[in-house]
Amino acid sequence: MKDLPFHIQALHAAYARGVSPIEVIAEVYRRIEAAGDPGIFIHLVDPETAGAAAAALPPFDPVAMPLWGVPFAAKDNIDAAGCPTTCACPASAYQPSQDAVAVAALKAAGAILVGKTNLDQFATGLVGVRSPYPIPRNAVDPAIVPGGSSSGSAVAVARGLVSFSLGTDTAGSGRVPAALNNIVGLKPSLGAISATGLVPACRSLDTISIFALTVGDAWAAFRAAAVFDPSDAYARPASTPALAACPPAFRVGVPTPATRIFLGDAAQEAAYDAALEELAALGGELVELDFQPFYDIARLLYDGPWVGERWAATEAIIRDRPEEMHPVTRAIIGKAEGYSAADAFKGQYALQALKRIVQPMLDAVDLMAVPTIPTFYSVADLEADPVTPNSNFGTYTNFVNLLDMCGLAVPMAARADGRPGSVTLLGRAGRDAQLAALGETLHDRSGVALGATGWAAPRGPERAAAAMDDEIALAAVGAHMSGLPLNPELTRLGARFLAATTTSADYRLYALPGGPPKRPGMVRAKDGAQIAVEVWAVPMARFGAFIAGVPSPLGIGTVQLADGSSVKGFLCEAAGLEGAEDVTAHGGWRAYLAAGASDAA
Repeated sequence: MKDLPFHIQALHAAYARGVSPIEVIAEVYRRIEAAGDPGIFIHLVDPETAGAAAAALPPFDPVAMPLWGVPFAAKDNIDAAGCPTTCACPASAYQPSQDAVAVAALKAAGAILVGKTNLDQFATGLVGVRSPYPIPRNAVDPAIVPGGSSSGSAVAVARGLVSFSLGTDTAGSGRVPAALNNIVGLKPSLGAISATGLVPACRSLDTISIFALTVGDAWAAFRAAAVFDPSDAYARPASTPALAACPPAFRVGVPTPATRIFLGDAAQEAAYDAALEELAALGGELVELDFQPFYDIARLLYDGPWVGERWAATEAIIRDRPEEMHPVTRAIIGKAEGYSAADAFKGQYALQALKRIVQPMLDAVDLMAVPTIPTFYSVADLEADPVTPNSNFGTYTNFVNLLDMCGLAVPMAARADGRPGSVTLLGRAGRDAQLAALGETLHDRSGVALGATGWAAPRGPERAAAAMDDEIALAAVGAHMSGLPLNPELTRLGARFLAATTTSADYRLYALPGGPPKRPGMVRAKDGAQIAVEVWAVPMARFGAFIAGVPSPLGIGTVQLADGSSVKGFLCEAAGLEGAEDVTAHGGWRAYLAAGASDAA
């Protein structure tokens, strides 16, 4: 039991062999005691209570309860019945009468809560040392700060004490600690996980986030937690399909060399370059973007009126009992007194103008890949300067929530000096599944051990994803395939890649006359061949608008795939083939382009 990895694949394999969840929960508490770090948890669930929750589970069924017997922790600004909520400020502690919606959803999926974790007070900070409680020790190197504000949540996962944990993310608190502790940090789209039962930091930007040892585990927890909550004014229905493979080609926005910030850390710069090489090897086309507007957006979060939201969340204590607050936290939130209502509107205007500048850059790529942090800082660094390192940690994170983006921090190969490597994938709201599919492949390829446990990563499962009930599977044969010019017409609809495959041996492919650019046309034929296609899942609600824009002689019909299944797909009317070039011998449109058809696209 002492050697049992706590990632879900290993746990569920153990349960299938007959291991009891009561034994696993007992091992959780043994590991917590052995860790000898009083800063990780602010409150532990009584072991008997957690054991009783394990004993009350129905017979093992990981399909009906995908988190059956999986231990987890929650940041102590998220309510859990039976545990006080402190936000790392004892004077503001209260006893919630019920679980936060996210906690309740995870329990319903079979997960077992074992404790509430430490944080930068009132979730204000990215360093993890702004707490009146003992400071959690970084799991990889105790000299390094643990990262915040979700410090205890990240360390608990990285040390293998729990399988996953809940954090929160307003300015990067769900990503920075992941990078510092060699684990996965999933920052969902705003509203995908209910904020009911979360003490807000900035209510309009807050998301409950997830830390895990693997992307697959983070995604499993996200799928369970992402229940639509009509009582949350910011809630939005979330798409949580089973993970598919990453597409064979995609456009990745990266900062231009002139706008990359590493603060003189050559090892961090080299690690980022290595991560970009991995993305390129997976089919990523690196598109350089001027990141200055993103940095300008980031500065609005703390150097602008949004700090007023933090004042609103803590008003009772900062106004009436400011001495009860951590001095750094009090100083940061206290800046709100210098802003007026007019300043708040001016901040909104500035943000809107910057959004207009960055929108074409976002539209030009499928996702962005940035360093999670620009450099590392030690506990001693923060003792000397409690503000500047914290601000620097937010270089690549602070703009994300203001732009309504989702993010995924993924562990990568260690730096030359042994410190953890990490890259963050960023996407537009609703692209969570696409980021996770790519992130899982990146993590698998990195070969790094999980957190600070020394456990090897489990082999990533073969993906056999399918369209959900509210989606239509569509076979793209030409320029709508990943990495080609018309693919954004699909991704802007929220379509997601399912698989690269081939048709049955009953089709012929043509380069239609006209252009440039040339267009492909596929027809069913007795003397046909297998043609390479990509299958994408298109939201059913948007499918009609998409096919309305398909020009003649192309249309949407039924395409037979090599495995015997059928999907909707692009087909060509026979009348459109007059003067067309038969390119069937190439086996697909991408191969035809690669063969030298320079005027085709």
